[in-house]
Amino acid sequence: MLGYIPKDISQCLSPLIDEYDLKFEGIITSVPKNSSEAVPIKVLCHKMTSDGWKECEFYEDFRPIWEKVLQAVEHQMQFPPKTTRYQFNFNVILQEVLRSCSHLFTADERALLESFPSLSEDSQRLFVRLYTRKGPWFRLSNISYHEVSDSFQAVKDLTVRGFMSSVKDADELDSQKMKEIIELLNVTELRDILSMNKVFSRGSRKRDLIYSFCSCYNDETRINLATMILEKTGLCAKISSTADSLIWRIERLFFLNGEQDLSSFVLLDLGIIKYPSYKCIGSEQIFSNRTKLLAYEEAIEVAQLMDESLDIEDSRTVLKCIMISETRIFSSSLDSAHHAAFNCFTAPWVYSKVVLLGVSFLENHKRYNQAAYLLRRLLSCFNCDRRRGYWTVRLSTDLEHMGRPNESLTVAEQGLLDPWVRAGSRVALQRRILRLAKPPRRWKTPTFSSLDDKKIPEVTIQGRSLNCEVGMRNRFYGEDGEQCGVEQLALQYYSGEGGGWQGIHTESSIWLTIFGLIMWDILFSDVPGVFQTRFQTAPFDLETESFYLTRKEMIESQLEKVANGMAEEILIISYETHRGTACRGVAWERFTLEELRAAVACVGGVCVASLCRHLAQDYRSWCSGMPDLLLWRFKENGYEGEAKLVEVKSEKDRLSEQQRAWLLLLMDSGFNVEICKVRPLLV
Repeated sequence: MLGYIPKDISQCLSPLIDEYDLKFEGIITSVPKNSSEAVPIKVLCHKMTSDGWKECEFYEDFRPIWEKVLQAVEHQMQFPPKTTRYQFNFNVILQEVLRSCSHLFTADERALLESFPSLSEDSQRLFVRLYTRKGPWFRLSNISYHEVSDSFQAVKDLTVRGFMSSVKDADELDSQKMKEIIELLNVTELRDILSMNKVFSRGSRKRDLIYSFCSCYNDETRINLATMILEKTGLCAKISSTADSLIWRIERLFFLNGEQDLSSFVLLDLGIIKYPSYKCIGSEQIFSNRTKLLAYEEAIEVAQLMDESLDIEDSRTVLKCIMISETRIFSSSLDSAHHAAFNCFTAPWVYSKVVLLGVSFLENHKRYNQAAYLLRRLLSCFNCDRRRGYWTVRLSTDLEHMGRPNESLTVAEQGLLDPWVRAGSRVALQRRILRLAKPPRRWKTPTFSSLDDKKIPEVTIQGRSLNCEVGMRNRFYGEDGEQCGVEQLALQYYSGEGGGWQGIHTESSIWLTIFGLIMWDILFSDVPGVFQTRFQTAPFDLETESFYLTRKEMIESQLEKVANGMAEEILIISYETHRGTACRGVAWERFTLEELRAAVACVGGVCVASLCRHLAQDYRSWCSGMPDLLLWRFKENGYEGEAKLVEVKSEKDRLSEQQRAWLLLLMDSGFNVEICKVRPLLV
């Protein structure tokens, strides 16, 4: 394959190939002078019949499609592509952000960014190439891209405009730049410089040589060493700090997360990932002014420093990050008019994540008093937040560790009155109260005292254990003699003496997939503000109260169809229509259509509708913790079936509160659930 024809032409030709069985050939007509330019080809179309198209019965349907092909070809001939794909994508990001978020940049910043399209093709391409590479510095002698004809001139132009910085004289090389540029030297070059300066290195690795170099560096030798370095490297350049910070901001404003960048366009262009179709209907600005954006960016920097400090166990910096976050989170507050889906783009929300990391750090060091203080502060600041349940459980637990059971009980009881405490956190608090609220602390029996009496069915199986070490995942020998985990061992049991069940180890994944497929049209319906970029796999409000409330009529109408027996039909249509398209929770690669059909058919429409309703109403609370196994079996007629959901536990393992909450909810919704405990076979 030599390449691809333009996308707009291929889209026109595709239906002609699919519907009219036409055949096309491409012939290269000439070779362009510049290797980065498009190659002109002549496309030949073989007629369907020797008598011509006009004699065909479907000519009237065919003609408008063919006319679109001719129009697309004419447009390509008049406006041939000049930019490379990554260059085009970068300009798209730049222009869209400047159009929608110009109020977030100063006049100087806007002027710099708006000047980018006026740069030469070489300058634009080189800048994008280097921005996406690991730097910060680059040796111009090592830069070679076939689509950039003159890299040195491009660097010169970019430096003049302020997009890059370069160093070619020793006087420009201060100590910080020297430490960065020395990384560009290879081992041989480092040895030569050390040898000329008569410096002995104790090691032969690059890191050892750099250490020896730094040990001989001082103000008196700086110019001499700088001259030697630049003689080896030649002209060095890097993205300017101003441009680097601005493009970082541009990417965050365009993608609205820290995970996606320009490579997302590459994945899309190559067809590796396909995003859903939806309309971006404007509403309020996520960042209403520059002050809020800068505060958010500063919070992200603190969060990144916190992560790095925890990784290297730098306790001093961790405590500093906690102090900064605590001070700033409580000196500001969330705007009550702000869309709940956009809270994660505020400084207080980011600082709350840092504070919670700090709580874990303090708890690990048994500093429960300080951890409890931070948890109380979080609860006082975020009155409407689904994390309140988790914070309350942690606070109650820490108070008990501090020897204050009465206070721990009071916190747990108050937590149950909080409407934001749900799912596993609610069950955890109820169980804490049942344990702590015994006379003389409390004489009145809680209304949920039957919680522990509600028994979840259990079955115990045995297996030949491979290892039973504490802290290690248990391994067993399966029925076929091969090593396997507890889930695979349980599947073998249920397939055989357990009742002839078919099944898969799925946890929450299959149910999130079913939810995504059944609710697809609702997830990507036209709701203002919830789609801000073309690279989303779910609406921004999916994990908020507004998802269900805003779409209540559509959701209930769809769930009524599911409950009335249309789940399998809806699933099949959605699967075949959207197969391979990225959607939050939908795991295309894990489940076949047959497995998904078996799941909804055997579980039954009423149960599927109930499960989907809980996810629609509170996706954040219920998107994890479902039982490990989904089992199903059909009756002799092949149409009717039954299903069972099984949580598998090894001998020393126990249910988490979220898992317990799911099992109780599933039982109340009519599901057949069971706990399968695996014990080592005693020899």
